Amino acid sequence: MMKALIVDDDRTLSDLLAFTLRRAGFETLLAFDTPEAIRVFHQEPVDIIILDVNLPGESQLRDGFDVCCEIRKTSNVPIILLTVRDEEEDIIKGLNLGADDYILKPFSPRQLVARVQTVLRRAGEGQILSSAPFTIKDICFDPNRHEFTRGDSDPVVLTRLESQLMEVLFLNINQVLPTTSLIDHVWGPGGATQEMLRQLIRRLRQKIEIDPSNPKMIQNHPGIGYSFAP
Repeated sequence: MMKALIVDDDRTLSDLLAFTLRRAGFETLLAFDTPEAIRVFHQEPVDIIILDVNLPGESQLRDGFDVCCEIRKTSNVPIILLTVRDEEEDIIKGLNLGADDYILKPFSPRQLVARVQTVLRRAGEGQILSSAPFTIKDICFDPNRHEFTRGDSDPVVLTRLESQLMEVLFLNINQVLPTTSLIDHVWGPGGATQEMLRQLIRRLRQKIEIDPSNPKMIQNHPGIGYSFAP
């Protein structure tokens, strides 16, 4: 049985989410603030985290964004953010910190279950499809470990979304991939905007390019898409 960690300070909503996910076949754990979220996460292995952005916290873990960032230091467990903030800036911030998806409040129980199942399916497909490490010149990308290495340098750890983007780029070296194709591969059809893709590419460039301000590997083709030329 898959296990979900629900992190929200609204206890009534948390109970409703737990009931909904239990009916869908999940075991559930609850946390109501940022310290408790981190404590439960380290105590209990989980398959997915549903994390409210507007959590009460403390100086070092102020909100759900900080919890997401802290978890991403050690784990690629799928994370879905819950938020009432419908501005694209906040959504992109969460995705840039490593969240896999987001749901705007209010939402229906059916929508929650569908999004949880979609994120878990994408994560599972990524594990199934991932193969032996890709190697070209002095570059190595390991899709199973989510690591990118150049020469003798230490591996750079990628988030799940960064790794999925890196994999499709490696599979299509020197080919221009339309933005819609990249979005479909990383998030699923219609799962993200072009701005969210741009932010993901910007973050990936920060990790893999020698000079991110003058990228050589991930190249932009205005009005069309991107290509990968290692």
